[in-house]
Amino acid sequence: MRTIVIGPAGKMGKLIARIVHERENMSLVGAVGPRGREYIGRDVGEVASIGERTGAVVVDDIENIIDECDVIVDYTAAECSMEMMEIALRHGKSFVCGTTGFSKEQMGRIEEISKQIPLVYAANTSRVVNLMYKLLEITAKAIGDVADIEIVDMHDKNKKDAPSGTAKEMGEVIAKALSQDISDIASYGRTSERESGSIGYHSLRAGDISSSHTVMFGLMGERLEITHHAHNWECFAQGACESAMYLKGKQAGLYTVKDVLGI
Repeated sequence: MRTIVIGPAGKMGKLIARIVHERENMSLVGAVGPRGREYIGRDVGEVASIGERTGAVVVDDIENIIDECDVIVDYTAAECSMEMMEIALRHGKSFVCGTTGFSKEQMGRIEEISKQIPLVYAANTSRVVNLMYKLLEITAKAIGDVADIEIVDMHDKNKKDAPSGTAKEMGEVIAKALSQDISDIASYGRTSERESGSIGYHSLRAGDISSSHTVMFGLMGERLEITHHAHNWECFAQGACESAMYLKGKQAGLYTVKDVLGI
């Protein structure tokens, strides 16, 4: 898969660019950075700290290289990702989006775009996190109606959205298993007594925490906690590349990491 990476100087962009360059079934045709950055025109290997030249350069206008690619991978910010998806749509290119923090209207537009191009959208591309979603579904169906459910997400101090996209997806999985709408039962950053039947969200931001999510099912005399810790961002970057490969030959549609992993 000939791949363009958006944001090669970012924490995720660097990892994705390196993995794409290393994989035998993928090739790096270029990367896109913000206009005016000093690294525009330089080799992606230098910008992404890969340790060797890749032969692909960083541009500030994706239109200059988009016809060379099969898929675009973007883990940047909501506004940038929306712009890149609109361009991918015009050129008929597959797209992997791991960005979070989209508005309801933006998510609606993503669904519309996916009707015309193959698109993987995932708030979290970790294989284990997506397995955790399945465990949460099973647990919610078994004890969700008698448990107090709390979701805690921890990330680095620079993460912009709270709760995280992953925490939101976890709540949505649980609510669906309970035949509820998460918007009706979510409670954010509680400052008063717990409301029965609610799902509580608590977001911690500090230092360089890569990603940590815990869902607690609390009952009288006991509790069950399901937790995932990411020690770094490698698992998400690997998942992004697996998602890009999954789109090879796929019809237009909105795919998830569950589709990629077959779970």
